[in-house]
Amino acid sequence: MQFEIKKQCADSGARAGVIQTDRGAIETPIFMPVGTVGTVKAVTQQDLTNDIKAQIILGNTYHLYLRPGLDIISRAGGIHKFNGWDRPMLTDSGGYQVYSLAENRKIVEEGVTFRSHIDGSKHLFTPENVMDIQRTIGADIVMAFDECTPYPCEFEYARKSLDMTHRWLDRCTARFNETDPKYGAEQVLFPIIQGSVYDELRKKSADYCAERASFGIAIGGLSVGEPHEEMYAMTDLVTSRLPKDKPRYLMGVGTPANILECIALGIDMFDCVMPTRNARNGMLFTRRGTINIRNKKWEDDFSPIDPEGTSYVDTFYTKAYLKHLFAANELLGLQIASLHNLGFYLWLVKEARTKIQEGTFATWKNEMVKATTQRL
Repeated sequence: MQFEIKKQCADSGARAGVIQTDRGAIETPIFMPVGTVGTVKAVTQQDLTNDIKAQIILGNTYHLYLRPGLDIISRAGGIHKFNGWDRPMLTDSGGYQVYSLAENRKIVEEGVTFRSHIDGSKHLFTPENVMDIQRTIGADIVMAFDECTPYPCEFEYARKSLDMTHRWLDRCTARFNETDPKYGAEQVLFPIIQGSVYDELRKKSADYCAERASFGIAIGGLSVGEPHEEMYAMTDLVTSRLPKDKPRYLMGVGTPANILECIALGIDMFDCVMPTRNARNGMLFTRRGTINIRNKKWEDDFSPIDPEGTSYVDTFYTKAYLKHLFAANELLGLQIASLHNLGFYLWLVKEARTKIQEGTFATWKNEMVKATTQRL
């Protein structure tokens, strides 16, 4: 697997690059649709490939481990054969689920014991078996096992958590290096930088992970409730210390404005459930701002969802029709809205890449941040 920077902005940290994998190229900056249980909600793999033109999607180790389980995935020949997605895939290690299952887990040095949200059964995740699980799932990019601290978080807790996350990283790396991929395609391991919103801890973690990263580096523990200014400050601090020749992945971020601002800080990879989750609740992203399609004002608006068009659904469907589908609780409405929002997010990062290559990113970014934060 290789990463090459094609263009670096002169007036910001933004860069355009290419990640080469055994399952295809990923042009950065890139947004990765979230397919937690092996599917992006309400969207087929064919739509992702042909319309949305997604280059990589996510799966989640915790969820796939519980259901359908490793035996089924292994017998299918890995996650790509199982779900019909033939392009690159990334799996989160389950660290965020450790954070979100606060009432049903216990963290110790060995790892994390937790109870399944499905049937209450008890399980143990360790740095070693999480590497084995991700080898069996078969994602091209796998994440180290970490603890994602909440916000707000006391300094002393964040410090102890970070030290343990670093010890877990060393165990993950050792296990990963002594095992092999199962399905004939190379896999790479990303360490995850933590440290809450404390400069000292973020610097320490950035340096620790940079020394141990064989390919790319992830930044975790942001977009968990902290103000956007804190997110940007921590991202800026971290990227200034990371090697320039490795891709940087900011986990779980975010709004269109968040993505644009963090591209300017040197981030290459993003994921977030927002485009599909918000779509299912009737919130649509457009080049001119956000739309709540459930509002009465759209019931006789026969213009395209996004007049400029970022997905093929904008060619076929109007705001009035989509409002009708939501009012009637028609499943097609969820599908159209999801396709539209994913199309917008993928258009946004592709356009950012074009502007970086043209040398006009900074001006365009400022205009788009202002536009996309408006409510229509």
